[in-house]
Amino acid sequence: MEKKGRVSRTSEQLRNHYEVERELAKRLLNSSREERKILFPSLYEELFERVPDHPRLTRRDSPERNAAAVEARLRLLLPHLSGDMQFLEFAPGDCRLAYEICPLVQRVTAVDISDQRSLVDEPPGNFDLILYDGYTLDVPDSSIDIVFSYQFLEHLHPEDVGVHIENVVRVLKEGGVYIFDTPHRFSGPHDISGAFGNKLECLHFQEWTYREMFRLFDHHGFSRCYAYAGGRVRRGRLWNVLKLSAEMLVGLLPHGLAKICSARIFQGVTIMAVKS
Repeated sequence: MEKKGRVSRTSEQLRNHYEVERELAKRLLNSSREERKILFPSLYEELFERVPDHPRLTRRDSPERNAAAVEARLRLLLPHLSGDMQFLEFAPGDCRLAYEICPLVQRVTAVDISDQRSLVDEPPGNFDLILYDGYTLDVPDSSIDIVFSYQFLEHLHPEDVGVHIENVVRVLKEGGVYIFDTPHRFSGPHDISGAFGNKLECLHFQEWTYREMFRLFDHHGFSRCYAYAGGRVRRGRLWNVLKLSAEMLVGLLPHGLAKICSARIFQGVTIMAVKS
């Protein structure tokens, strides 16, 4: 049995989820860029049809869990928001977080491959939803102050991670920031693969460490990266050194022990990357 929040699933349901997601992941991994433009929206529709007990569906039925998730993400963002800002979120899902941010900034743009909003929610006047193919983003250059994504980067095809970051660099203003959270590799796999082994085989194509992410964003031209700790960004070289040192020490441990330690200190990689 699986126990996750208040939802439990049988071993048969878990196995079905694993087999379906592994099949779809192979299809996506072996696809061309042109094929992925079509696959992206249809693949997740197929996943949810074939796995009706998927946690992303059951979470939607819990207003309390939805509210807690929005509140947790808001805590990452609130210190950085102001009324004259342009805010953009990738993969906003039902857009509840984006709607909460609308009163706090000048304009909110949500970018996704499909519209997942509830029909009963009336969008705020300063909100826009852009549907895109995963590559071509119709947002003006140097127009956005803050870009945000949560549990998104791990779902990108390995060939598309660089394309995504280049899109972020292009739309950000000088001094603008990309705030993101993605699962940490040491405590993973964080998708259904983790219920059946230690290898990513499903729709998390990559999970990273802080060191890997710092290097990746430096390669794409971001001038500085700051890690979050205790729910807020920690500016300054010392905090990064401490984070990377702890990560290096945990990485030296045998896999099982490293995973146990990481379950408490490295659940996610949460970073603010600065363009300048």
